[in-house]
This record gives sequence, structure tokens and C-alpha cells, in this order.
Amino acid sequence: MRLASTTGDFDFYCNTYQERVQHLYEAGFRYIDLCMYTTFPEDELLISEKWRDNVARLKDYAGELGVQFVQAHAPGGFPLRTTGEWAARYEQLINTTLRSIEICGLLGIPNIVVHAGCRRDLGKKGFFEENREFFKILLFEAEKHNVNVLVENSSRQNVACSTAYYTNTGADMREFIEYVNHPLFHACWDTGHGNMDGGQYDEIMALGDELYAVHINDNQENTDAHVIPFMGTVNWDEVMCALIDSGYKGYFTLEASAGFTNVLNKKRLFERDSRLRIPTLSMQKSAEKFMYEICMHILQSYECDEK
Repeated sequence: MRLASTTGDFDFYCNTYQERVQHLYEAGFRYIDLCMYTTFPEDELLISEKWRDNVARLKDYAGELGVQFVQAHAPGGFPLRTTGEWAARYEQLINTTLRSIEICGLLGIPNIVVHAGCRRDLGKKGFFEENREFFKILLFEAEKHNVNVLVENSSRQNVACSTAYYTNTGADMREFIEYVNHPLFHACWDTGHGNMDGGQYDEIMALGDELYAVHINDNQENTDAHVIPFMGTVNWDEVMCALIDSGYKGYFTLEASAGFTNVLNKKRLFERDSRLRIPTLSMQKSAEKFMYEICMHILQSYECDEK
């Protein structure tokens, strides 16, 4: 397996994707996950009228550095909330997600992760039906650019309407993939989400050859913290044995945010002073290098650190 990490680790500190890629490169990463989860007001790829030119420049820059984009994350949102006050947000989500798929095509990225949606009024059958219609829109675009669309597991604790979210287990994910029945539709397994719901070996094995990507991160089981591996309770022997035994051929892709920026919005405010509220870019860069070292240890321990 080859080690990758996400540009999202530096979203808080950088205004351009080139800057984010540069910091990942300096930390040791040569394989990159292009994170488009957050659509910034003047996003150079998702919003800018010159987005094609910006994509071309990003591709050239990655080539100069010698790094490769290997997967991506689509914009986040609520795909099954399409009426009333949600209508405008839904339209933007569809537009930016379709563009993110085309961006993958232009950059040669084979896989993009897209979250399913849920509503409390849907049972499992309704969840499958409505999400299939959502993903059909995306898969039509994916066919044009030969990009795999990957649905991701969540957890019972991680979704507001968790009792109506039916792609948390490996078995349910595989059932949904077979229900959609499209050659470009597969799965991404998030180890942090999986850890919040219990053991992961059986879940990953249930996905089998439908598993095309992973999001590697850790937590303490009670919140989706996305911290560095070994900073939580994920059993990494279990995860590695499952990936090897299931025949996983994809990248070992981090989505850990190095443990800093993902908790900023959860910190209590202290009105008198805030000079220590925000970790520095230097801290983030050091943490990124530490994360690279940790994950190389994981891969080398199982003799699967493919160069």
C-alpha cells in the first residue's frame, strides 16, 4: 500500500491548493487526496470562473513536485434535502459535486468519495431508493470522466438522523452498492467512523472487492475526532489484517487533520484573550511529519509499504 494524505489538513492555513500540496510534499507525502469537502467563498476550483485554468496549473505544479493525486473528497452537504429552505443549498451541492468529478477527470484522479444523505422519514428501502437517484446524477457525470464514485460509511453517533442512515456497516454498504448496480460505484471505509461503532475486521471483510479507498484516522469512540493514528482506540492490527485479508489494493489515505484544526470549532471561547486558541502553521507542519512517520511504521510493520 502507498501512503497518502489529504489537502484538507492545511485548509485552515492556506488559500490555494498549491500551498496545501507543497506542505504535504514537505512532510514526506508523494500521494495526495484532493479534499474539496469545504466549498470556500472564492474557491479556485469549485467557484472560480477560471477553474479549468486553475486545475491545469495545479496539475502542472504537482508534476513539477513529483506528487500524484490518487483520490478526492466531494463537497459536503445534505443531498436528500431538496425542497423549501434547502433547495438552493441542494442545487449548489449538485453543481459543485458534478464539477468535483470533472476536476478528478482532468487531474487523473480515479476515485472520489461522496457522502450519502438521510432523512428521518425514510426507512431502509426509502434510503436506498432516494440515495440511488442522487448517485445516478453523479454517475452519469462520472461515466464521462471515468471516475469511480465511492460511498462512505458513517456511524450511529456521527449523523443527526443516525437511525435513518443505512450505510454504516460493511454488509449494508455492499447491499447498497449492489442495489445501485453501476460499474463505477464502490466503497470507502473510514476507520474513525468504524471505531465509533465497534470492531472493524468483519465490516471491511464484508466489503471485500468493493473497497476502493480508505480514510485513516483515530478517535476515542465517542466523537468523530479525526486524530492521528495511535492517539485513540482504533485497533490498527485489526484494520491492517482486514485490509490484507480482504485483498485491498488501494492507498492508505489519511484523513486525520493532524489533530489540530478539526477541533477549533469545538473549543470554548474565552473573551478576555485568544492568543493560544489557534495552533500555528509550524505546529501543523510538524504534526504532519509525525503523522507520516507513524503511518509508515504501520505499513512497514505489515511489510506492505509499497514505494
